[in-house]
Amino acid sequence: MDSIKANDSIVHFNENCYSSINQHIKENNFSKIFILVDENTHQYCLPKFLENLETNKSIEIIEIESGEINKTIDTCVGVWNTLSELDADRKSLMINIGGGVITDLGGFVACTFKRGISYINVPTSLLSMVDASVGGKTGVDLGHLKNQVGVISNPDLVLIDTKFLDTLPKEQMRSGLAEMLKHGLITGENYWNKFQDLSKLSLDNLDELIHESVIIKRDVVEEDPFENGLRKTLNFGHTLGHAIESYYLSNPNKTTLLHGEAIIVGMILASYISTELVGFPKETTLNIKSLFLSYYDKVEFDKNDFPAIIELLKYDKKNNHGNINFVLLESIGTCKIDCLVDNKLILDAFEFYAS
Repeated sequence: MDSIKANDSIVHFNENCYSSINQHIKENNFSKIFILVDENTHQYCLPKFLENLETNKSIEIIEIESGEINKTIDTCVGVWNTLSELDADRKSLMINIGGGVITDLGGFVACTFKRGISYINVPTSLLSMVDASVGGKTGVDLGHLKNQVGVISNPDLVLIDTKFLDTLPKEQMRSGLAEMLKHGLITGENYWNKFQDLSKLSLDNLDELIHESVIIKRDVVEEDPFENGLRKTLNFGHTLGHAIESYYLSNPNKTTLLHGEAIIVGMILASYISTELVGFPKETTLNIKSLFLSYYDKVEFDKNDFPAIIELLKYDKKNNHGNINFVLLESIGTCKIDCLVDNKLILDAFEFYAS
């Protein structure tokens, strides 16, 4: 697969990954190399990565605990302190090996330490390959509120080695698939139709779909890097999806949902709202619901959950002037942004999801 230029980064795939990073290190006089991992990528991904890394530079491994619950400023402080203790300077390089938590947090740590050091992202989950790998969004959660603190900053390189997916549990693969399904809905029938029967897809097909998904996101981000218009379409399903994810993360009586599991619910809800508000075909909404629930378990909601979820909508990053802004679909591939939705319609959407 070809490498892809994405803003100030270059995304390399599979066989191009290691030759590109070795060349990059050779061409730049980095003082030290720091590699950020969690306990899972330390065990399953780091050994393979180091086998292919050719450098005589000093390498330090920094490990943080996995999981969205650790994507916090407190974790950043720990990493910043470790960098300082290990004599990191402005010519240091940071390599983030992991899923979206590692690449989001590691990118934020790198671009704020000493006002910015170089970093490279090595996404190891499907979600981070097709979503977090491109676009330059870095950051951390504020309590249980997702991605409230961060900056837009692009890594030097993004290395997508799909062999790392062999280490992923099935539920993590499904979580990443949700973002690819979203790319299909907001882009058009051509990409969307490729997901209608996953049983017919091979691993080679998956590589091609990942490559295409990265191109889709790259094209959107290049046209609107700071989310003033078109880039908002990437948030289809995320307004309610993020609120649901945050609610399940913070409620001790709920089982935490993976990002993709919450976004699948959010996209079904947003499809229903799209039908009611902007004329998205009802039959297509029914097909989306049927397809998604054939791939994902249905999430059970209690009527007491809805007020708390709706309350969390006010923290969505797309909001402005006190308005909660939804991305809706007029047709597959045609989005309408900055749509206002009343609470009654949101409750109707949950009723549709549960029915």
